[in-house]
Amino acid sequence: MVSLDIEAGDLAVLRFHQPYAADDERAYLAALERLALMAHPFVLLAIFGGGPALSREGEKGQALWFKRTRAQMEERCRACAMVRPGATEESAVMFRRLWSFPFLASPDEATARDFVERHRPSRTTQPETHPL
Repeated sequence: MVSLDIEAGDLAVLRFHQPYAADDERAYLAALERLALMAHPFVLLAIFGGGPALSREGEKGQALWFKRTRAQMEERCRACAMVRPGATEESAVMFRRLWSFPFLASPDEATARDFVERHRPSRTTQPETHPL
């Protein structure tokens, strides 16, 4: 099952987990395209269930999406947390090479959600400025 939900306007939650279906790969790549269309700042919480890997074509599509949308993601995504069974700090290394925004890989959804919450555009405040 693949879904992309936008919570409160600036938290994108991408889920790819059981029950798995034949069209999940297509739905996952379509969800990535929807992320690229977001016109305002957001944070991304990606929750993967550890199911079947993408096909060779799916991996190619994902890689092309990363490359094609890098500038857009850098401009709009404020942070990303990936939840995956067995995720470790080492899991995050490749993604940190792709993007400069804060990235966390964790096996725990609550930890990941807390991480992106701290970076949400709607939760961050601008420093106060006072006229002299």
